[in-house]
Amino acid sequence: MKVLVIKPSSLGDVVHALPVARHLRRHRPDASIHWFLNRELVPLLEGDPDIERIIPFDRHGWLGPLGWPDVWQTLRKLREERYDLILDLQGLARSGLIGWLANGARVVGVDDSREGAPLFHDRSVPRPTGTRHAVDWYLAVLRELGIPTDGSIEWMPTRSWAAAPAKARIEGSGQVWIGLQPGARWMNKRWPVESFAALARELAEDPAVRLAVFGGGADASLGAAIAAAVPGRVTDFCGKLSLPEVAEWLRLCRVLVTNDTGPMHIAAAVGTPVVALFGPTSPERTGPYGQLSSVVRVPLPCAPCMKDTCRNAETLACLRRITPGEIARTVRERLAAGGAVCPVSSTEINA
Repeated sequence: MKVLVIKPSSLGDVVHALPVARHLRRHRPDASIHWFLNRELVPLLEGDPDIERIIPFDRHGWLGPLGWPDVWQTLRKLREERYDLILDLQGLARSGLIGWLANGARVVGVDDSREGAPLFHDRSVPRPTGTRHAVDWYLAVLRELGIPTDGSIEWMPTRSWAAAPAKARIEGSGQVWIGLQPGARWMNKRWPVESFAALARELAEDPAVRLAVFGGGADASLGAAIAAAVPGRVTDFCGKLSLPEVAEWLRLCRVLVTNDTGPMHIAAAVGTPVVALFGPTSPERTGPYGQLSSVVRVPLPCAPCMKDTCRNAETLACLRRITPGEIARTVRERLAAGGAVCPVSSTEINA
């Protein structure tokens, strides 16, 4: 059976969809799984044991006429594969259209009727409930096809080439490493960098603690601000790690303090305890899977608004009212509880 998974972006969404590949491979070992993926995220899935082929595309290059030749060439290659099953886990009109144009035997996907994707599906699977987590929704697609989602899985297998140097550095330091993730694609999903800096100062009062800041190149100013708050106690990784390296560093951190963004989902997938700061978005739908009790949020009538721009009279009250002292106490509680959790099992996924 040849299967195409259409889940091109974003980072967190791709991580959420990985259990689909795991269970599909477990219960259908004959399946040849291909993944349609934004080129920027290809390193995340390169060498994955359950994914035979990645079909990359340039997300930005497809937006204008200059990208149309590449669009046509990619679609032609997809049609030549003659897929037995196409899984549209993105649920947008364009992803549904790509699945339909790929001309597989069946197109099955998630049903977000606001986007029009079901028009291109042979079968669409609605979200089990309005607040059900995205991971559960994607696995419901497999169950709709009669493919079980029971049995243990390893959500994100270790990449030894990335894990070994990270482990050597952490063990060589003799310190407890705590991760900080200050960036996020939406500006109003970001806890103020001043609050992250204040948190860093408080956590660094313990000489056994070492702080690591994660983020992309665009987060360099955030990393620099936090590093300046506690000179010599912060390792700033912003823009310096590949996605597999990020995953392995997060796997080895004792706790990650994070906004609602992609690395938060990687941390949950590899079993690292998180302290997740939520404002405009819904943790029930897209929070750190298996760790929703670790979400910190302020109860306000406007939150979650699910908007990328704050329109509250008190700008970003949903995040600014969270204090560094509160987060520092929560981090210490997580460390005292053991500092590590088991990667999410399929039993938890199906709960």
